[in-house]
Amino acid sequence: MQISRKDFGPEFHWGVSTAAHQIEGGYSADGKGLSIWDVFSQKKKKILGNHHGNISCDFYNRYPEDIALMARLNISNYRFSIAWSRIFPSGSGPVNQKGIDFYNRLINLCLELDIQPWITLYHWDLPDTLEKKGGWTNREIIHWFSDYVACCIERFGDRVKHWIVLNEPMVFTGAGYFLGIHAPGKKGLSNFLSAAHHAAICQAEGGRIIKSLRGSCKVGTTFSYSHVEPFRNTEKDLIAAKKTDALLNRMFIEPLLGMGYPFREVRMLRKIENYYKQGDSARLAFEMDFLGLQNYTRELVRHAPFMPFVKARIIKASKRQVEHTLMDWEVYPPAIHHALLRWSKYKNVKEIIITENGAAFADICKAGTVSDYKRIQYLKDHIEQVLIAKREGVPVKGYFVWTLMDNFEWAEGFHPRFGLVYVNFETQERIIKDSGKWYGNFLRVSDHPAEPA
Repeated sequence: MQISRKDFGPEFHWGVSTAAHQIEGGYSADGKGLSIWDVFSQKKKKILGNHHGNISCDFYNRYPEDIALMARLNISNYRFSIAWSRIFPSGSGPVNQKGIDFYNRLINLCLELDIQPWITLYHWDLPDTLEKKGGWTNREIIHWFSDYVACCIERFGDRVKHWIVLNEPMVFTGAGYFLGIHAPGKKGLSNFLSAAHHAAICQAEGGRIIKSLRGSCKVGTTFSYSHVEPFRNTEKDLIAAKKTDALLNRMFIEPLLGMGYPFREVRMLRKIENYYKQGDSARLAFEMDFLGLQNYTRELVRHAPFMPFVKARIIKASKRQVEHTLMDWEVYPPAIHHALLRWSKYKNVKEIIITENGAAFADICKAGTVSDYKRIQYLKDHIEQVLIAKREGVPVKGYFVWTLMDNFEWAEGFHPRFGLVYVNFETQERIIKDSGKWYGNFLRVSDHPAEPA
């Protein structure tokens, strides 16, 4: 299928996404406090190659160059996050004015270059001072987060029209508070359930605060979603897939939509009620203006009797000998179509934005060129699936590539490169990959001609 930007209509939002800790660097610059990822990355054997994000892409100092590069690629929407500890070095007041000044400069430059900022309020980098008090397991996080949200809206809401409350709460609570493979490195069911419940309340509470302070703003939140199927056509694998799907894909979206947690499929989730206070059931729900869908792959699941709680195991793509990325995620474009169709069946879903979609491959820079044809094909195939869903009536209104440039990919360090732009982390040189040139040409419109890449 030959597709173009025009197939999606003039109101469709095209952009790229990044996250503060993954690109900014400047980990202690101008009064910034430490985040849980600043601390976690210093621990041995937590990050591949013992990498850390202290400098990363040095976006804190090089943002004018990077925003100009974005404009050159015809990117008109930029989703980025605010580093909580750059605003509140201690997690709560007093405000760090130099942090406010940085984001004001960033927002203003975007607007000068006709790039609309979409701000994510929380993209995993909790101030470490709050983690020392229990972090997301401490119910006080609802108040800490509320104060932080209010501050951001008061300082930036006059210019920023699109806000995203949380990024992938299932990932930061599951990997950070249950498996311990992400910051802050906690493990155990009680840590996970308390953190998850407080995050679920915060995603709704954040929406309410934004609307109360700036009713004209568009408010959303994002969820990771991997299409889940049974590995074999057996009853046990089907049950395992349903449980996995409930935990990975339904755990946070359904409470937000007023449906409660998926207790029926995953009975151990009933223990989350131990952390309920009066009125919590109502506090979990909020009607967002849009929902952010973040899809990269599908997962095949088989019954695993010795796995706790869900008795299920995901079969890695490499074990199945299918095409996969450096993250060992299967390349399966129909997954994003399945996800969009499923979300469209929920009540009260007004708009869906693809807030992340992309792939990491073994990019090699030769003579100043990065020929990443696999990424180009990945993006083409997934955008085509989005168009199919749109034509079927799904209210999908935007698509953001993950990510603008290679960066610090959490526990995987700098090994997987997702960017449209290649970054030499020793020299900080930026090189537009062939995929970046392709995306820039795809986004070109007659009144905004592409500059030669």
